[in-house]
Order: sequence, then structure tokens, then C-alpha cells
Amino acid sequence: MLHLDIQYSRGDFQLDAKLDWQSQVLGVLGPSGAGKSTLLNLLNGLLTPKSGLIQFNQQILFSSQQKVCLAPHQRRIGMVFQDIRLFPHLNLLENLCYGLRLLPAEQRRFSLDEVLDLLQLRDLLKRHPHQLSGGEAQRVALGRALLMSPQLLLLDEPLSSLDNALKQQIIPYLLAIKQRMNLPMIIVSHDEQEVSQIADQLISLAQGKIIQH
Repeated sequence: MLHLDIQYSRGDFQLDAKLDWQSQVLGVLGPSGAGKSTLLNLLNGLLTPKSGLIQFNQQILFSSQQKVCLAPHQRRIGMVFQDIRLFPHLNLLENLCYGLRLLPAEQRRFSLDEVLDLLQLRDLLKRHPHQLSGGEAQRVALGRALLMSPQLLLLDEPLSSLDNALKQQIIPYLLAIKQRMNLPMIIVSHDEQEVSQIADQLISLAQGKIIQH
């Protein structure tokens, strides 16, 4: 599914990442500063490797040898950021549908109704972001990413800003995405116990290298 063999450096930080991933949900563990978010941004195209190869489902996303570097919008990779980025002036329905105008109808894998039901968002559609709890905002961020019909979903510390009670509320939604939508996901976390509830495979980042569990 995903073949990764890349090198990246920024200042004193160096990442030398090699990975072959075939499971549905991959958990990426490591302390702050280990390069977890950097790895996600190299996958989604927000950062560019110094050299190497990124290939997902037989499609080359980046190859220094072949001089290929797909732009983020060409990669069909969804991203839920650690800081939930909702438009404060839009209500939830407008936030959810914001990117749909850029997505051709034939590329839409998941319908609005399907996402609203899966994440239980129908009662929130007229609210604005400042009226939401942390768990509700996280569900909206998940829904917006799903509506862009990604082939791969990246989640950067999706539970880190939530208290323990809200974390236990969100985990079933992540499991529902895994089970009902059959969508490959990579979840970054510093909490092994937390991510083990969702992931099929775990790796760690340490000193810029991937360690298999």
C-alpha cells in the first residue's frame, strides 16, 4: 500500500525514513520533536523530501530519481491537524462543505448524509465553531476531511487536546471510519495505549529513524 524511503533535513533535524505498510491503520508513536508531524507533512506534500521515494497504491507521489513531486491537491490525502482548523465565520454545514466545490462529483466517495450519520453531526449544523465542545469540533474536522474523499487519511495527534472523557467519546468514531468506510489511516500519537485501540500496526520515530514494533 505505502512504500516510503526518504531523507529530509531542516536545521539540525534529520529524518531517514524507510517503511513498507500494508495494514489498514498505522499508528506512529514518539515523543515531541521526534518528527511525527514532519513525516505526515512529507506524505501530504506540505513538505518536500531531500531525496527518496514515496509511493502509495502504486502511484508515485514523490521520486527524486524520476523528478516527480505531486502537489498536495493531486495526492488525494486527507489531513486532520493537531490544532483544529475550522473557519470561525462559517457554520458547521458551511465548514463541512467548504472544499466540496473543488471536488468533481465523480471523485466523491462519501456522501454528506453518510458522513453526518457516521459522526452524528446533524444536530450541530447551524452552530459556529465557538459554540462547540472539543469533541464536537474534532468530529467536524474528521467530517470535513472525509468529505474530500481521500484515499488516505492522516491524523496528527487527533486526541491530544481532549480530556480523557472526550477521548473515549472520539475513539468509537475513529473505529467507525476504519470499519465502515474501509479507509486507510495513519494516526500520530505520543500515547501507545490510546493509539493501540485503533491501529493494526505500530511504529515509532526515534532520532529521525523508524523503529518497527
